[in-house]
Amino acid sequence: MPESSDRKKVMADLRTTAFDPEFSPGARSAIRTCLGLRPDERITIITDRETLAIAASLVAEVDRIGAEAGVFVLEDAAARPLSGMPAEILEDLALSRVSIFAAQAQEGELRSRMQIFDLVHRHRIRHGHMVNISDRIMREGMRADFAAVDRLSAAVFARATSASRLRATTPAGSDLEADLSPALRWVKTSGIISEDTWGNLPGGEIFTAPANVNGTFVADGVVGDYLCRKYGDLREYPVTVEIEKSRIRSVYCRNKTLQDDFLDYTRKDANSNRVGEIAIGTNVAVRNIIGEILQDEKYPGVHIAFGHPAGEHTGADWSSTTHIDLVGRDFSVWLDGDRIMTDGVFADPYLAAALGDSS
Repeated sequence: MPESSDRKKVMADLRTTAFDPEFSPGARSAIRTCLGLRPDERITIITDRETLAIAASLVAEVDRIGAEAGVFVLEDAAARPLSGMPAEILEDLALSRVSIFAAQAQEGELRSRMQIFDLVHRHRIRHGHMVNISDRIMREGMRADFAAVDRLSAAVFARATSASRLRATTPAGSDLEADLSPALRWVKTSGIISEDTWGNLPGGEIFTAPANVNGTFVADGVVGDYLCRKYGDLREYPVTVEIEKSRIRSVYCRNKTLQDDFLDYTRKDANSNRVGEIAIGTNVAVRNIIGEILQDEKYPGVHIAFGHPAGEHTGADWSSTTHIDLVGRDFSVWLDGDRIMTDGVFADPYLAAALGDSS
């Protein structure tokens, strides 16, 4: 595809956009370590006006490698919130071997992002998803040692894939049991991204679609999608969700506006209130909840999501037009009765794996 004058201008503008030098280590990790971009490959970068400085740091790293890039600013391509991903972006994406979405989520835009996932999956593109990336995440979670995170993730993944039940508890009142099925695959998204599975950046989790979930989940961390920016850290106003046979039975929060917003989100279609994901965070560089879902869901512990179960990866045979995560603090976690984490700290064998010590 010939490069249009508009896209040349976007590249020229980004090359002169100032950014914090503290972004550079995270940009280097994203482009080189996580996505493994080579000089002979092409990358598509999708950003928005709010995220231009971070996009500029990514473009600077691409330029250092010498790879070809197509770069798009969403507001230049279509009105927001997007009703669908603009055709010119999808056409460019289909020409690339590597891609990044580094932009802020807006209400109603999940469908447009799912169009990216569908194309990435079909074309086996190495895709880094940085929805709601922030300056703080570039300085913190994106500076993780992703090789170590990958080793830890692999060790937890090996244990999880042989388990039939997960139990998770917290001091705040979470007490959850999930039945796991060998027909529903676990997925490792450690930050090291391959053609087989796109991943969020910063990475650091393993997840599956559970066969069945019952119990209580107290989200005293964050709630996902566009609600995260609205409510931030939930320590003072946790959301308590009672779950029965993988469906929401009740929701309680002292912040009634948050409670209503969450209930509205999880009533949008027939499966919006169904648990589509249970995940274990494995990014040990993330030491605190910061009120930003992209990083906080990698915090060591358990998080769940209601809605779309990523069936293309997990093998789940149902879908939803929505997907919203809930994150809590200080989890203890058992797989088939084997405690792998206590109060947010992994058991010694898993920490040894992260350090590369297999003894």
